[in-house]
Amino acid sequence: MRFVYSDGGRSNYFRATNVSDCVVRAIANATGVDYKEAYDAINTYAKKERKGACRRGKSSARDGVYKETYRKYLEGDLGWVFVPCMGIGTGCTTHLRDGELPVDGSYVVKTSRHLTCVREGALVDTYDCSRDGDRCVYGYWRAPTESERAEHALRKAQKASLDAKRKADAEDLAKRREEARKANKKVMASYAKRIRELRAKLRRLEKERDSKLVEVPSK
Repeated sequence: MRFVYSDGGRSNYFRATNVSDCVVRAIANATGVDYKEAYDAINTYAKKERKGACRRGKSSARDGVYKETYRKYLEGDLGWVFVPCMGIGTGCTTHLRDGELPVDGSYVVKTSRHLTCVREGALVDTYDCSRDGDRCVYGYWRAPTESERAEHALRKAQKASLDAKRKADAEDLAKRREEARKANKKVMASYAKRIRELRAKLRRLEKERDSKLVEVPSK
């Protein structure tokens, strides 16, 4: 497969070269999204990751990204569609070599522990990761069709509406809880004041009682 060098636009923003940014690089090369935009989006998703027993830290656009995180951006934000190239028991059927991947358009290609870009039949990356055409392809993401893009836009709009409703409901619940807390605080303050008044009255009555006691002389 013909190799074309590209860092995806990383050099426009960063000087470092020895980094593990293949996810951002492949997305930028394939989708045309600006490198820094993809970089920031991936890191935003990474901050929301939950810790797991099998994970060593969180994703980083610079140092490596977990599959669940970059799929949220590729599929959730950009609407790209995943096409699997392997199934259970099928073994490796597709490789990074001529004739085994589509030659028209751009694709984000998933291989073992690496994402790369294939554009118009050429491998676009910072190095030739094809292993002389023997590297197995697990699957690839393609750009959505017009109908898929419209469906994705509709899902995003529905999700945004649902998120807005959930946020409004959460804010309303928080407001009601705060109002209830303040009301309870006033009630408790009123009870505390009444208790103080009763205690003061009790002390006065005890003093009055004590002042009226007549000492009985001893025989």
